[in-house]
Amino acid sequence: MNKDFKKDENFLLNEHPLDEETLFLVSQTFKALSDPTRIRILNLLCSAEHSVNELAEKLDLGQSTVSHQLRFLKQLRLVKYRRAGTTLYYSKDDDHIMNLLNQAIEHATHN
Repeated sequence: MNKDFKKDENFLLNEHPLDEETLFLVSQTFKALSDPTRIRILNLLCSAEHSVNELAEKLDLGQSTVSHQLRFLKQLRLVKYRRAGTTLYYSKDDDHIMNLLNQAIEHATHN
């Protein structure tokens, strides 16, 4: 390790090998963030909750496509839902991932 490297209190430095479960969860999280449709869904959910139909309409996608992606995101606990009658409203469930997504978007749009 570089002697000049100083630990930033916001940066977790893990000098030990990651266990298999952690490796899998981290790779699944990056897999979730590697798909343009899931990024678009998460971007909308950063600011407000939306129903499947609202997401499908705003993103010009089929309801089944949106539902499939939301199921994947829910399994990773990146989104959650609440039921109102027969409608499910989805919202963000992990501020860490939303911050990571926002930073990636900021990085991509930085000139």
